[in-house]
Amino acid sequence: MAENLISVEDARAAILERMTLTPTESVPFAEALGRPLAEAAVTDIPLAPFASSAMDGYAVHAADLAGASPEHPVTLNVVGHAAAGDVFDGPIEAGQAIRIMTGALVPEATDAVVKFEIVDVASGDGNEGSRVTFTSPAAVGDNIREPGLEAPEGAIVLDAGEIVTSAACGLLASAGATEVTVHAKPRVGVFSLGSELVSPTERPARGQIRDANSSDLLAAVAEAGAEPVFCGLLPDDADLIRAAVLKAAAECDFVVTSGGASAGDYDYVTSVVAEEGEVFFDRVAMRPGKSQTFGMLGGTPFVGLAGNPAAAAGGFEMLVRPALRKMMGLTELDRPVQRARLATAQKKKQPRRYYLRGRIDRLPDGTLMATPASNQNSALFGTLARANCLIVIPTEASVLQAGAEVACVRIDLPEGSVL
Repeated sequence: MAENLISVEDARAAILERMTLTPTESVPFAEALGRPLAEAAVTDIPLAPFASSAMDGYAVHAADLAGASPEHPVTLNVVGHAAAGDVFDGPIEAGQAIRIMTGALVPEATDAVVKFEIVDVASGDGNEGSRVTFTSPAAVGDNIREPGLEAPEGAIVLDAGEIVTSAACGLLASAGATEVTVHAKPRVGVFSLGSELVSPTERPARGQIRDANSSDLLAAVAEAGAEPVFCGLLPDDADLIRAAVLKAAAECDFVVTSGGASAGDYDYVTSVVAEEGEVFFDRVAMRPGKSQTFGMLGGTPFVGLAGNPAAAAGGFEMLVRPALRKMMGLTELDRPVQRARLATAQKKKQPRRYYLRGRIDRLPDGTLMATPASNQNSALFGTLARANCLIVIPTEASVLQAGAEVACVRIDLPEGSVL
């Protein structure tokens, strides 16, 4: 009997078209790191707020230095000192200058700053009461940061949709935008299903294994920018799974399970979701990760991932991660894809798209080489932990020779990266 497999693209589209933005919330700008703004942030003062010196030197009247040269030096009297945070309000007449530090307010009576390194001290220590000599002219505005250089008061400094980065935090701080509006992080409930599972803190008895998938998936949820919620381990019991999943759907914005999504005697996920909500697909033409269920429980998206670690991780990477990013208002949903030469020949037995765990490296001659892990058993975590890419073997290909060009999904790089 032919399997009812849906393509990765169609599976992804079925999920993404049903994702809605989470509600907005106002948070301190540092808590918005990595998220796009839902509303523009404006500055309550001009940036910069006043004319300031771009360097240590002397604030002067540019006209005083007209014609200055090594042959015809101009000497001025230093009548004051301005440090960052101080304001010099005294008069500055023709033939006078003040010593000024980087970031200090430039007195309105002056119109240029000459850097300290090109000024000679004729007498004194260079500070107030000294005489200093200039051997080149200055232009009006030299080394002065004008008020409003970056933005005038009331201007947008970070627009809706722009992502809050570390530098953006600095910009928001200077603008006084200490609270910003973003879409809330989706709360993602994570379960591991299987009567054989025990906590990582326990030593497994005969026939048992430690639950590792939930640790991986919780970390993957956090890495995607969402809020992970561990909902526990569930045995292969349809009624317990039903009650727990429905509770999580009522309390979370997205629910993810691993295990119990296949067609075995104790795989209940698909039937439970079909009875309590709506199932849109339960098989995807990818390996590993064929057995994956997507449905809606009320208004809450649900994805049941396969139980094998590589299959669960691959399904999350290709289907769940983009969905969570869309819920937060992010528009870059795809990991960067890099083309490389295949290091070893690959054969496929099934007409599915293969995602091989591997590494992409640059050879001394500049060639990008994609090397699949030697063991692609989907039960292994080690090959996944050491991988920096998923090497894509297309659905239609049955054999790829060494040296063939392949696409590599860079799971070590953030969406939007330019390679």
